[in-house]
Formats: sequence, C-alpha cells, structure tokens
Amino acid sequence: MECALSELELKRLHWRARRGMLENDLILSRFLNAHGARLKAAEAAALARLLELPDHELLDLLLGRKEPSGDLATSDIIALLAQLRAA
Repeated sequence: MECALSELELKRLHWRARRGMLENDLILSRFLNAHGARLKAAEAAALARLLELPDHELLDLLLGRKEPSGDLATSDIIALLAQLRAA
C-alpha cells in the first residue's frame, strides 16, 4: 500500500501549486485542502508534472477544454485530472 505524503512534502506541493492565474489557484488550493492529506506519491508526482505546464495550458486541462496528450496522457495524470475537475 502506498503511503500518504509527509507534512513537509504536502507543504512543498501547496507552495508549488501557487499560480499566477487566480482560476488555477482556486482549483488547486481547493483540491489540496480537501484531498492533500490523502494524496499518494503517484498522485503527487502527477500533480507535479501538471504544475510544470504554463498557466493557460493547465487551466485548459483543469476545465476539461483539452485532454492530456503526448507524455501527459498517462493513467495517473488522467485520474488526477478527474479528481481535480470534481473538486
């Protein structure tokens, strides 16, 4: 069974999730506040990969305007996006 993130790892993820675009900030902070304590390492890695995207690309994925493609089209990222969209 995969362990949840440590408190330090979760704080770092919260910090990385701070974005320049308010819409992204709201979605990501709402998700992390609700689910961060139960986030697994694979989910955190998928989120970290999404956080590397420019704000406008991330927002398109979060709102479902686009679906992940290329190296983003992994099962972990697709599952995480479903959770983020439901948050």
